[in-house]
Amino acid sequence: HYIERFLEANRAVLRGRILEVGDSRYATRWGAPDSIVDVLDPDPASAAAVHGDLVTGVGVPIERYDAIILTQVLHVLPDMAAAVGHVRAALRPGGTVLASLPGISQVSRYDMDRWGDYWRVTDRGARRLFEGAFAAGDIDVAAYGNVLTAVAALAGLSAEELRPEELDHVDPDYQVLVCVRATR
Repeated sequence: HYIERFLEANRAVLRGRILEVGDSRYATRWGAPDSIVDVLDPDPASAAAVHGDLVTGVGVPIERYDAIILTQVLHVLPDMAAAVGHVRAALRPGGTVLASLPGISQVSRYDMDRWGDYWRVTDRGARRLFEGAFAAGDIDVAAYGNVLTAVAALAGLSAEELRPEELDHVDPDYQVLVCVRATR
């Protein structure tokens, strides 16, 4: 719910050449119809257009993208700061990254068993992380969630089991999801 709300609010930057990690579902849904979408996957055996490593930068094109979508990616990388630096380098001047990171959440067992699940952040932590690669004035951070949605998420309830007003209330002390929009 929160990721989709964030992407919907920022869909205007999803144009031109877009990079999305893992698959193209969000770029296809919210990107401009004439956009070119590349998918990044580190596995060279995958059908993805780009086989690269965000932590080392190997295989990640430089200054190619107008927009990059990183939903729930950075926290499964051992060096988030290095990844953010390589993401910035992959953006064309004026390009924007839209990223989401978990706040209050359980471990992603799928990710933990395959490559790791390392980090959880707050809105201040996310801002500081992105300020290592982007100018402070070019970063917008939003936190979503409240005590009810935090408890619901930890209990395994879906967004559809809550009313819109329960989901939309934001309590800065219970950050379930943190989203970042940063422009190069």
